[in-house]
Amino acid sequence: MRLVSFREPQQHNIQWGVDLGGEIFVPNRDPRWQPNIDSMLTLIDAGSDALVTLTALLEDVRPDYCVAMAQIELLAPIPRPRQNVICLGLNYQDHVAETATEQQVKLPRSPVVFTKAANSVNGPYADIEIDTSVSAKMDWEVELAVIIGKTGMSIAEHDALDHVFGYTVLNDVTARDRQKWHKQFYIGKSYRGCCPMGPAIVTADEITDPHNLNIFSRVNGELKQSSNTVHQIFSIAHVIAILSQGMELEAGDIIATGTPSGVGYARTPPEYLMPGDVVECEVEHIGKITNSIKQRHS
Repeated sequence: MRLVSFREPQQHNIQWGVDLGGEIFVPNRDPRWQPNIDSMLTLIDAGSDALVTLTALLEDVRPDYCVAMAQIELLAPIPRPRQNVICLGLNYQDHVAETATEQQVKLPRSPVVFTKAANSVNGPYADIEIDTSVSAKMDWEVELAVIIGKTGMSIAEHDALDHVFGYTVLNDVTARDRQKWHKQFYIGKSYRGCCPMGPAIVTADEITDPHNLNIFSRVNGELKQSSNTVHQIFSIAHVIAILSQGMELEAGDIIATGTPSGVGYARTPPEYLMPGDVVECEVEHIGKITNSIKQRHS
C-alpha cells in the first residue's frame, strides 16, 4: 500500500490517502471508514487493525471517494514529524571510504546517530530554497527512510522489523561548510526545507527485503549516486535495537538509514547544489522525489 499526504488547491488542511496510480483514495470520504483518523500520524498510531480495514475498503473504491493526483499538491508523507528525524551517518562502506579522503574516519563500530530538525521536512516535489550567502556548499544524500509503526523500548533485534510501519525516500540535504565549522551535524543538517521526503510511505508488507533495494541520486539528470541497501554497515533491525536500548522509539518516528558514496563534497573537484539545479533521489519499489533548488530571498 502506498500512503500519501496531500493538499487540495486553495485548501489549508492536509489530507491523507492511498495512491492508486492516477488518483488517490481518500478514506475520510468513505462513510465506512473510521472518521477519527485524520492524518498520517494518527493512522500510524491506529496500528495494524486500521490497515486491515483500509485494505478491505480498497476492494470497493468508488469514484466519489477519490481525487485525481493531477489536482493536488503532494506533501511529505509525514509533513511535520512529532520530533526530529533520526539519521545515520557513515552507514555505507563506500561512503566511509570517500569521507576518509577529506578527514580521518574509520568504519564505525556502532551506528553514528544525529538528527535533523522536524521543521526541515519538505515535500517530494517542493522547491528547496537556499541562501547562498549563508551556505554555498549544499550537498545531496539519497537515503532509505524507515517509519516506525509501533512504540517500544529495549526492542530485540529479531523483533525489530515488526516495529516498522513502512519506508520512504529521503534526501538529507546538508550544508557542508556549516557542518564543518560547527564540528557537529545538527546545524548543517537542519536548514529549512532541506529534508524532502516521499513521494509515499510504502507499507512494510510490500517491501520483501529492505536490504536489497537499488538506490540512486541524480543532479540535472546526471547520475551521482548508485548503490544498493545491501551495502549498509548496520541493518535496520540492528539500528532499531540499538536506538531503543535507552530511548523510546515512538510510532511515527523517522529513521534515515544513511547514504552511499557519490555525494558532492567527495568529488574531484567538489560539487554542490546551486539555484537552478534539480536533484532527484530514488529508491527501488518506493519511488522518486524531485526538487528544484531556488535562491532564498530575505
